[in-house]
Amino acid sequence: MIFVTGATGTIGRALLAELGSEAVGVVRQAGRASASVVADFDRPESFAGLFSPGDRLFLNSSLWPGFVAGHQAVIDLAAEAGVAQIVTVSVRGAAPGQPLGGGLHGLVDQHLRASGVPWAILQPTGFMQNFAADLDGDGVFHGSYGEARMNYIDARDIASCARALLTRPVGASGDHVLTGPESRTHAEFAAVLSAATGRPIRYADLPVPEMGARLAARGLPYVLAEYMASFADDRWAPLAGTVKDLTGREPRTLAAYAEEFLTPVP
Repeated sequence: MIFVTGATGTIGRALLAELGSEAVGVVRQAGRASASVVADFDRPESFAGLFSPGDRLFLNSSLWPGFVAGHQAVIDLAAEAGVAQIVTVSVRGAAPGQPLGGGLHGLVDQHLRASGVPWAILQPTGFMQNFAADLDGDGVFHGSYGEARMNYIDARDIASCARALLTRPVGASGDHVLTGPESRTHAEFAAVLSAATGRPIRYADLPVPEMGARLAARGLPYVLAEYMASFADDRWAPLAGTVKDLTGREPRTLAAYAEEFLTPVP
Protein backbone atom coordinates (compact mmCIF):
# COMPACT_ATOMS: atom_id res chain seq x y z
CA MET A 1 0.00 0.00 0.00
CA ILE A 2 1.05 3.59 -0.63
CA PHE A 3 0.36 6.00 2.23
CA VAL A 4 0.09 9.69 1.34
CA THR A 5 0.55 12.19 4.16
CA GLY A 6 -0.51 15.77 3.58
CA ALA A 7 -3.49 14.27 1.79
CA THR A 8 -5.58 17.45 1.87
CA GLY A 9 -2.78 19.70 0.58
CA THR A 10 -2.19 20.80 -3.00
CA ILE A 11 0.36 18.10 -3.77
CA GLY A 12 -1.36 15.40 -1.72
CA ARG A 13 -4.74 15.84 -3.40
CA ALA A 14 -3.17 15.69 -6.86
CA LEU A 15 -1.13 12.62 -5.93
CA LEU A 16 -4.14 10.75 -4.55
CA ALA A 17 -6.07 11.54 -7.73
CA GLU A 18 -3.26 10.03 -9.81
CA LEU A 19 -2.80 6.95 -7.62
CA GLY A 20 -6.50 6.10 -7.20
CA SER A 21 -7.10 2.83 -5.37
CA GLU A 22 -3.38 2.20 -4.98
CA ALA A 23 -3.15 4.74 -2.16
CA VAL A 24 -4.57 5.73 1.20
CA GLY A 25 -4.49 9.32 2.38
CA VAL A 26 -3.32 10.15 5.90
CA VAL A 27 -5.31 13.00 7.46
CA ARG A 28 -5.44 14.68 10.86
CA GLN A 29 -9.23 14.58 11.08
CA ALA A 30 -11.67 11.94 9.87
CA GLY A 31 -13.72 12.85 6.82
CA ARG A 32 -11.15 15.26 5.36
CA ALA A 33 -10.39 12.96 2.39
CA SER A 34 -11.90 9.81 0.92
CA ALA A 35 -10.10 6.48 1.46
CA SER A 36 -8.17 7.90 4.38
CA VAL A 37 -6.80 7.00 7.79
CA VAL A 38 -6.31 9.37 10.71
CA ALA A 39 -2.84 10.14 12.07
CA ASP A 40 -1.21 13.34 13.27
CA PHE A 41 2.46 14.37 13.03
CA ASP A 42 2.02 16.17 16.36
CA ARG A 43 1.25 12.74 17.83
CA PRO A 44 3.68 10.42 16.02
CA GLU A 45 2.43 7.51 18.12
CA SER A 46 -0.79 7.75 16.08
CA PHE A 47 1.22 6.35 13.13
CA ALA A 48 2.23 3.25 15.13
CA GLY A 49 0.86 0.10 13.55
CA LEU A 50 -0.09 1.92 10.34
CA PHE A 51 2.73 0.61 8.16
CA SER A 52 3.53 -2.92 7.05
CA PRO A 53 6.61 -4.41 5.36
CA GLY A 54 6.72 -3.44 1.70
CA ASP A 55 4.50 -0.36 2.02
CA ARG A 56 5.57 2.94 0.52
CA LEU A 57 5.24 6.32 2.20
CA PHE A 58 4.84 9.77 0.71
CA LEU A 59 6.04 12.15 3.42
CA ASN A 60 4.83 15.74 3.13
CA SER A 61 3.19 18.48 5.15
CA SER A 62 3.21 22.22 5.63
CA LEU A 63 5.73 23.73 8.04
CA TRP A 64 4.87 24.22 11.72
CA PRO A 65 6.95 24.35 14.96
CA GLY A 66 6.94 20.57 15.39
CA PHE A 67 7.78 19.84 11.74
CA VAL A 68 11.25 18.36 12.22
CA ALA A 69 10.48 16.22 15.28
CA GLY A 70 7.21 14.96 13.82
CA HIS A 71 8.67 13.96 10.48
CA GLN A 72 11.74 12.35 12.02
CA ALA A 73 9.58 10.27 14.35
CA VAL A 74 7.38 9.04 11.49
CA ILE A 75 10.47 8.14 9.47
CA ASP A 76 11.68 6.03 12.41
CA LEU A 77 8.31 4.27 12.70
CA ALA A 78 8.26 3.55 8.97
CA ALA A 79 11.81 2.18 9.12
CA GLU A 80 10.92 -0.08 12.06
CA ALA A 81 7.93 -1.40 10.10
CA GLY A 82 10.06 -2.28 7.09
CA VAL A 83 8.54 0.03 4.50
CA ALA A 84 10.05 -0.36 1.06
CA GLN A 85 10.51 3.33 0.25
CA ILE A 86 9.93 6.86 1.53
CA VAL A 87 9.43 9.70 -0.95
CA THR A 88 9.46 13.15 0.60
CA VAL A 89 9.01 16.73 -0.59
CA SER A 90 11.82 19.04 0.42
CA VAL A 91 12.98 22.27 -1.24
CA ARG A 92 15.78 23.10 -3.64
CA GLY A 93 19.02 23.72 -1.75
CA ALA A 94 17.73 22.42 1.58
CA ALA A 95 20.40 21.79 4.20
CA PRO A 96 20.72 22.05 7.97
CA GLY A 97 21.49 25.65 8.90
CA GLN A 98 19.72 27.17 5.89
CA PRO A 99 17.11 29.85 6.69
CA LEU A 100 13.40 29.16 7.02
CA GLY A 101 12.05 25.98 5.45
CA GLY A 102 15.36 25.13 3.82
CA GLY A 103 16.89 24.44 7.20
CA LEU A 104 13.90 22.51 8.57
CA HIS A 105 13.67 20.35 5.46
CA GLY A 106 17.43 19.88 5.58
CA LEU A 107 17.22 18.32 9.03
CA VAL A 108 14.44 15.96 7.97
CA ASP A 109 16.28 15.03 4.77
CA GLN A 110 19.44 14.30 6.75
CA HIS A 111 17.48 11.99 9.07
CA LEU A 112 15.85 10.19 6.13
CA ARG A 113 19.17 9.58 4.39
CA ALA A 114 20.47 7.91 7.55
CA SER A 115 17.31 5.86 8.20
CA GLY A 116 18.27 2.76 6.25
CA VAL A 117 15.07 2.98 4.19
CA PRO A 118 15.36 3.48 0.41
CA TRP A 119 14.49 7.14 -0.18
CA ALA A 120 13.77 9.73 -2.80
CA ILE A 121 13.90 13.42 -1.91
CA LEU A 122 12.02 15.77 -4.22
CA GLN A 123 13.61 19.23 -4.24
CA PRO A 124 11.25 21.61 -6.04
CA THR A 125 11.62 25.31 -6.63
CA GLY A 126 8.77 27.74 -5.87
CA PHE A 127 5.17 26.70 -6.53
CA MET A 128 3.17 28.37 -9.31
CA GLN A 129 0.16 28.10 -7.00
CA ASN A 130 1.72 30.79 -4.78
CA PHE A 131 1.08 33.46 -7.42
CA ALA A 132 -2.66 33.20 -6.83
CA ALA A 133 -2.17 33.69 -3.09
CA ASP A 134 0.22 36.62 -3.52
CA LEU A 135 -1.82 38.69 -5.98
CA ASP A 136 -3.65 41.58 -4.34
CA GLY A 137 -6.97 42.98 -5.53
CA ASP A 138 -5.22 45.32 -7.96
CA GLY A 139 -3.35 42.52 -9.71
CA VAL A 140 -0.03 43.32 -8.03
CA PHE A 141 2.35 40.98 -6.24
CA HIS A 142 5.29 42.17 -4.19
CA GLY A 143 8.76 40.92 -3.40
CA SER A 144 12.40 41.82 -2.89
CA TYR A 145 13.87 39.70 -5.67
CA GLY A 146 15.21 42.57 -7.77
CA GLU A 147 16.44 41.30 -11.14
CA ALA A 148 17.11 37.77 -9.89
CA ARG A 149 16.00 35.00 -12.23
CA MET A 150 13.78 32.48 -10.50
CA ASN A 151 11.97 29.27 -11.34
CA TYR A 152 8.50 28.01 -10.46
CA ILE A 153 6.87 24.60 -10.85
CA ASP A 154 3.23 23.53 -10.87
CA ALA A 155 2.57 21.50 -7.71
CA ARG A 156 0.75 18.95 -9.85
CA ASP A 157 4.04 18.17 -11.60
CA ILE A 158 5.57 17.44 -8.21
CA ALA A 159 2.73 15.00 -7.57
CA SER A 160 3.32 13.32 -10.93
CA CYS A 161 7.00 12.84 -10.13
CA ALA A 162 6.08 11.36 -6.75
CA ARG A 163 3.64 8.96 -8.43
CA ALA A 164 6.34 7.80 -10.84
CA LEU A 165 8.75 7.06 -8.01
CA LEU A 166 6.14 5.39 -5.79
CA THR A 167 4.79 3.05 -8.48
CA ARG A 168 7.91 1.87 -10.27
CA PRO A 169 10.32 -0.70 -8.81
CA VAL A 170 12.34 0.82 -5.98
CA GLY A 171 15.61 2.06 -7.38
CA ALA A 172 18.69 3.69 -5.95
CA SER A 173 18.06 6.39 -3.37
CA GLY A 174 18.66 9.94 -4.52
CA ASP A 175 17.77 13.61 -4.67
CA HIS A 176 15.57 14.92 -7.49
CA VAL A 177 15.69 18.65 -8.25
CA LEU A 178 12.37 19.68 -9.81
CA THR A 179 11.93 22.82 -11.89
CA GLY A 180 9.43 24.27 -14.29
CA PRO A 181 10.46 24.90 -17.90
CA GLU A 182 11.53 28.55 -17.62
CA SER A 183 13.50 30.92 -15.40
CA ARG A 184 12.71 34.63 -15.50
CA THR A 185 12.73 37.76 -13.40
CA HIS A 186 9.54 38.46 -11.47
CA ALA A 187 8.78 41.39 -13.73
CA GLU A 188 8.95 38.98 -16.67
CA PHE A 189 6.72 36.50 -14.84
CA ALA A 190 4.19 39.30 -14.35
CA ALA A 191 4.21 39.92 -18.11
CA VAL A 192 3.59 36.20 -18.73
CA LEU A 193 0.66 36.24 -16.30
CA SER A 194 -0.80 39.35 -17.92
CA ALA A 195 -0.61 37.87 -21.40
CA ALA A 196 -2.07 34.54 -20.30
CA THR A 197 -4.98 35.99 -18.32
CA GLY A 198 -5.77 39.07 -20.39
CA ARG A 199 -5.71 41.32 -17.34
CA PRO A 200 -2.98 43.62 -16.03
CA ILE A 201 -0.69 41.95 -13.51
CA ARG A 202 2.36 43.73 -12.18
CA TYR A 203 5.32 42.92 -9.96
CA ALA A 204 6.34 45.59 -7.43
CA ASP A 205 9.88 45.20 -6.15
CA LEU A 206 10.38 46.60 -2.64
CA PRO A 207 13.42 47.23 -0.45
CA VAL A 208 13.89 44.56 2.18
CA PRO A 209 12.69 46.71 5.13
CA GLU A 210 9.47 47.64 3.34
CA MET A 211 8.82 44.09 2.17
CA GLY A 212 9.63 42.77 5.64
CA ALA A 213 7.04 45.10 7.15
CA ARG A 214 4.41 43.94 4.65
CA LEU A 215 5.14 40.32 5.53
CA ALA A 216 5.04 41.01 9.26
CA ALA A 217 1.61 42.62 8.83
CA ARG A 218 0.43 39.33 7.33
CA GLY A 219 1.89 37.31 10.19
CA LEU A 220 4.86 36.12 8.12
CA PRO A 221 8.50 36.32 9.20
CA TYR A 222 10.48 39.46 8.33
CA VAL A 223 13.46 37.28 7.42
CA LEU A 224 11.52 36.06 4.38
CA ALA A 225 12.20 39.42 2.71
CA GLU A 226 15.92 38.96 3.34
CA TYR A 227 15.64 35.46 1.89
CA MET A 228 14.05 36.86 -1.27
CA ALA A 229 16.92 39.31 -1.71
CA SER A 230 19.46 36.49 -1.33
CA PHE A 231 18.38 35.04 -4.68
CA ALA A 232 20.33 37.77 -6.44
CA ASP A 233 22.93 35.06 -7.12
CA ASP A 234 20.44 33.31 -9.47
CA ARG A 235 20.75 30.08 -7.47
CA TRP A 236 17.30 28.94 -8.64
CA ALA A 237 17.77 29.91 -12.27
CA PRO A 238 19.33 26.67 -13.60
CA LEU A 239 16.77 24.29 -15.08
CA ALA A 240 16.58 20.53 -14.50
CA GLY A 241 15.03 17.94 -16.81
CA THR A 242 13.84 15.76 -13.94
CA VAL A 243 10.09 16.16 -14.53
CA LYS A 244 10.41 14.82 -18.07
CA ASP A 245 12.85 12.12 -16.98
CA LEU A 246 10.40 10.80 -14.37
CA THR A 247 7.05 11.38 -16.08
CA GLY A 248 7.86 11.31 -19.80
CA ARG A 249 6.47 14.80 -20.44
CA GLU A 250 7.58 18.39 -20.09
CA PRO A 251 6.58 20.36 -16.98
CA ARG A 252 3.65 22.75 -17.25
CA THR A 253 4.39 26.36 -18.15
CA LEU A 254 3.34 29.31 -16.02
CA ALA A 255 1.20 30.55 -18.91
CA ALA A 256 -0.70 27.24 -18.98
CA TYR A 257 -1.21 27.36 -15.23
CA ALA A 258 -2.45 30.96 -15.38
CA GLU A 259 -4.87 30.26 -18.22
CA GLU A 260 -6.36 27.42 -16.19
CA PHE A 261 -6.53 29.00 -12.73
CA LEU A 262 -6.07 32.77 -12.90
CA THR A 263 -8.26 33.74 -15.85
CA PRO A 264 -11.49 35.40 -14.64
CA VAL A 265 -14.69 33.50 -15.37
CA PRO A 266 -16.81 35.48 -17.90
